[in-house]
Amino acid sequence: MPEHNHEQPRQDGRIEPIADWEHLRFRNEPGPPRHGPPLWRARRTWRWGALVVVALVILLTVFRQPLANLFWPDTRIQQLLDQGHAALRSDRLSAPDGTGARQYFEAAQALDGDRAEARDGLAQVARAALEQARRATARDDFTAAHAALALANELQVPRAEAAAVTEQLRQREAADAGIESLLRQARTAQAAGHLDGDPAAALPLFQRVLALQPNRIEALEAREDILSDLLQQADTMMARGDLAAGGSLIAQVRGYDGGHVDLPAAQAGLARAIDQRLKRADADLRRRRLASAAEGYRVVQSAAGEDTRARQGIERVATALAEAARRQAGDYHFEQAEAALARARELSPQLPAVREASQYLERVRASHANLPPSLPPRERQRRMESLLAGMAQAEARGDWMTPPGESAYDRLRAAQALAPDDPRVRRAASRVLAAAQQCFEQEWRGNRVRRAQSCLSAWQTIRPGDPALVEARRRMAQKWIAVGDERLGAGDVVFAAQALDEARGIDGRAPGLADFAERVRLARQAQR
Repeated sequence: MPEHNHEQPRQDGRIEPIADWEHLRFRNEPGPPRHGPPLWRARRTWRWGALVVVALVILLTVFRQPLANLFWPDTRIQQLLDQGHAALRSDRLSAPDGTGARQYFEAAQALDGDRAEARDGLAQVARAALEQARRATARDDFTAAHAALALANELQVPRAEAAAVTEQLRQREAADAGIESLLRQARTAQAAGHLDGDPAAALPLFQRVLALQPNRIEALEAREDILSDLLQQADTMMARGDLAAGGSLIAQVRGYDGGHVDLPAAQAGLARAIDQRLKRADADLRRRRLASAAEGYRVVQSAAGEDTRARQGIERVATALAEAARRQAGDYHFEQAEAALARARELSPQLPAVREASQYLERVRASHANLPPSLPPRERQRRMESLLAGMAQAEARGDWMTPPGESAYDRLRAAQALAPDDPRVRRAASRVLAAAQQCFEQEWRGNRVRRAQSCLSAWQTIRPGDPALVEARRRMAQKWIAVGDERLGAGDVVFAAQALDEARGIDGRAPGLADFAERVRLARQAQR
């Protein structure tokens, strides 16, 4: 290094260092020329940096809540709880638009069923509703009192407290209504044959009197006579074979007095008539008289409401029609296939067999359109072998049903159209079926739901009548429910709704589907 000190001898013989000030530079002295970018460029860089920062701040401000819901679902739950408490403080206990305290707490509970704050919030709503009912009763606002009391009962307020408020409300209504006037109106309507259908009819008026004074003898006896007459009419209608009208009258009587003395005999008669009609419909189905079978099952549904046997019978008819459509399509009778498929859709549009038959029809129609009208035997053989080779390649890629025209199934179907009885084609069909079943099991266990569903579709299309498909569909639907429920807990309501649609389309009666649908509904409502 260069030395900046010089030595000079002193008179006493010592050497003193002397600073060489020429080599010292102060910070404020001009230095060597700058070789970096000019200062104006540095200033421009700072301007761009400032703009980027401002843009990021704006984006974070606008999308703060969606990002928080995505990455921190607890933030969304806490927000719902806060909104619920705010609505509770404002005495807005329930609202159709989802802004009531009840809706907010239920939405939070849907996102996290173990959250104690949501349960406590709903309990507070129940107590507040009961208090609202008391205040409305005191000011004779009976409509508001009934609505608040209904909300409290739905949220399972203590029964004794609800009963006390109900009795207070009944007494206030009785004092205000004018019982004698109601009785006169009811007798007049009864004499005119105006028994039911609107609030001015005899039965609703007698029912109102009994709601206010449960032991009023005149009202009890008059209602008893009217209901007995209705049950006799129901017997006459059922004897004529009009189960729908008879069942409607029996349901009407049951709605007014479930303990009527003649009701058990009428219900037993209706049950016998329904059982006989179901047996006739089942016999029609076995004999392939599908139109008569469907009509019989529909009659039972109109008479008995949601009858499990009737619903299952209609689904069996729809399945038989879908299978007929597949057979007609396989023989290239497309008009007959469309007609059978239209009847199946009318009966059960969401049935998996109906959807699969529709997809099968479209595929066969597309394959048939691509076939030349006639081929020499050698050319037919060459094309069949080419299709089987392409099918093997698609199989190796895992392309069972997609892409259209290039999938293993589409190539197999084209080969079957060329040579349906060729042993190689039959072996290929068996191989594709076994591979599709194995693919479904592997993808299902790996939680790859869309891949599993694709393999299930291939399985269903190749062998639609396979008994094992019922259990496979149920498992597939439950897998969608499980995945959707997990994403719902993370705040992804959109995906949960998609999973719900997928599960419904595969098996509308899958265990847990109804509960999951309700949680999705509440979560959607909370987002509005």
